Amino acid sequence: MDLPDELITLQRAADAEWARLAELTDNDEREQQRRAWYNAGARAQAAVTEWAREHEQNRAKVEAAVKQAARHPETGGS
Repeated sequence: MDLPDELITLQRAADAEWARLAELTDNDEREQQRRAWYNAGARAQAAVTEWAREHEQNRAKVEAAVKQAARHPETGGS
């Protein structure tokens, strides 16, 4: 599946926000970071949904391919 770089970039941004969240211990900071992670994830999911619809692809398969390409670029996912 030939995925646009934008989808992979959005997924990496969401993953980075999750990594920051995992490092925090202060409840106020965690809540603020949780919102940042949620928003980044929502942007990534919306982009995947839109791309899958426009290209008549199975949304779940597109999401899996995006995550694979974002998290394991060495496998040639993009």
